[in-house]
Amino acid sequence: MPVTENLLKINSTIPDNVQLVAVTKTISPETIMKAYDAGHRVFGESKAQELVPKYDSLPSDIQWHMVGHLQSNKVKYIAPFVSLIHSVDSLKLLKTINKEGKKNDRTIPCLLQLHIAEESTKYGLSFDECCELLESEPFRQMTHVSVNGLMAMATFTENQETIRKEFRFLKQSFDIIRERYFQNNENFREISMGMSNDYEIGIEEGSTMVRIGSALFNE
Repeated sequence: MPVTENLLKINSTIPDNVQLVAVTKTISPETIMKAYDAGHRVFGESKAQELVPKYDSLPSDIQWHMVGHLQSNKVKYIAPFVSLIHSVDSLKLLKTINKEGKKNDRTIPCLLQLHIAEESTKYGLSFDECCELLESEPFRQMTHVSVNGLMAMATFTENQETIRKEFRFLKQSFDIIRERYFQNNENFREISMGMSNDYEIGIEEGSTMVRIGSALFNE
């Protein structure tokens, strides 16, 4: 099925209050342009070294999200233009993003990544580590990052109840953290959860952003 039809089909299953981030990992600019020509403008990339050439060669009104694991030494390449970094999993990384935001005279929107899956290979902060980060003095002094919500990846499994339980935990964590640290901050509103194989469960459990690649671009 061509990209345009996939996009229409996926959009028909996503409510208006949920943002579709079209993940372009290993996808050519020509194929990305099919989604662009069909009206889509929000794309996500999982590697900085793939994101920069795509940003340079594709239309300038695309909002680029960084959705993959980000190393501190790669932040400088995407800091001038990235619309949202989904995968902040340490205070060290957030400090670097703040520093590069300052250099580029912009506030960089971020999501804190929580570890909710059974697989130990997935990145992310525990709930307690997330709270520690938000209570830390270095975080309080940051002027060029905006923490806009949370992100997580569920266990890769056929068991939908496992996935649902993990997504529910992320939503509960979001509610507690918003109440505790962001009561008067309307920017803290995003829950990025759900990918090609589980985004419908993510939406049912309160996701505001779904990151879909293979279901969209597999022709």
